[in-house]
Amino acid sequence: MKIELIPAIDIINGQCVRLTKGDYDQKTIYGEPLDMALEFERIGFQRLHVVDLDGAKSKHIVNETVLRSLATETHLIIDFGGGIKTDEDIEKAFANGAKMVTVGSIAVTQPELFMGWLEKYGAERMILGADVRNGKISINGWKEDSEEDLLPFLKKYVEAGVRNVLCTEISKDGTLAGPAIDLYQRVMDAYPELHLIASGGVSSIDDIKALNQADIPAVVFGKAIYEGKINLKELWDWQNA
Repeated sequence: MKIELIPAIDIINGQCVRLTKGDYDQKTIYGEPLDMALEFERIGFQRLHVVDLDGAKSKHIVNETVLRSLATETHLIIDFGGGIKTDEDIEKAFANGAKMVTVGSIAVTQPELFMGWLEKYGAERMILGADVRNGKISINGWKEDSEEDLLPFLKKYVEAGVRNVLCTEISKDGTLAGPAIDLYQRVMDAYPELHLIASGGVSSIDDIKALNQADIPAVVFGKAIYEGKINLKELWDWQNA
């Protein structure tokens, strides 16, 4: 079975954007999120990764109206992250159409709250965000680095039942410099049962093929789409060959 393909839409001020290395000052605007989502669906993609970058920065969900429009105007299975910090936030995400949520910072700063959500909503609806910079988990929209090392951080949650992990190598994100395959392989070697979603640096279909060759279960990619580095129809045809 080939790698799962998950195109990404990052949102600031209701618009589809991409940052470079998580830097809000290095922002490129690419237009309307719904237009992009409809194009993904037209080609045949079924999943969509949506990040509320305003929410990540503000520490609460900001762009729920965009999420609602994506969920109501398409049939895409949306996982949503960015600013999910409270019970109200996670309920808002699900109420506005998210099928899954990606939660990172809370798993570092309030592990009991994350564990409660895992129990309440189930492992199939929770994605643990593990955003890594210099080997440490980064939090709050990548504005701060914690003291948590990646593999020990994952261990306690895998033991608690987490099965979906989105791992972003921040130094690669938005750079089109190629994915951190060695990092993802270390995670899979340690926790082969994980549905690991690789994120950051994807610049071409060849990068996705390399992740597939390395047996990484899933990949999120965004900037390569918007910069015309990946032909989505060609990618979809490869996926379904």
